[in-house]
Amino acid sequence: MQAETHPLESFFQQMVRNNYAGKLGIHDTAITEYVAHILCEFSEADKLYIRDEGGRPIHALEEMVQAADPIHGTAASFDAERAVRKHIGDYALFVSGMYPESMDPYRRRHGQQSFEELVKVGKESYYIVSQFDLEEYADEAPMFRRLAGWFDRCIYGLRLVREDLANSKPGFLPSRVN
Repeated sequence: MQAETHPLESFFQQMVRNNYAGKLGIHDTAITEYVAHILCEFSEADKLYIRDEGGRPIHALEEMVQAADPIHGTAASFDAERAVRKHIGDYALFVSGMYPESMDPYRRRHGQQSFEELVKVGKESYYIVSQFDLEEYADEAPMFRRLAGWFDRCIYGLRLVREDLANSKPGFLPSRVN
């Protein structure tokens, strides 16, 4: 049985491919599909944040990192560490690319993360995920290594996607870029 796809999956895949391959020269199908999947996931606001043991969303970056620590934090296992680090990387990429204004100076003065901190933790998180390269994670590990290395370019690519979405007209469908 084939897994059900998100209704926006093909739309976001084309948007990401147009910008990543067409404008940035990132011809990596695994990354464009993965980034499109992130856009689909986070189009549902309740999926943006990881949740604590009580089910409350964790908003602070420092608390997210703490939740990923299986030794000094709250992660129950190394598999849980990988899952939380993957989510942190996804969150950092999404927010820094699609909502950079959320990193404004007012928010930083009131304890929120800076853009630079978010990018640093996002890269680090994807790198950590890439180190889980055995058994069921072996096939994905190289993609996460590339995401960590190309994190800044992927952010820029999402900003281009955001611009395309902001400038689009009703009924807009992206053209295909090979």
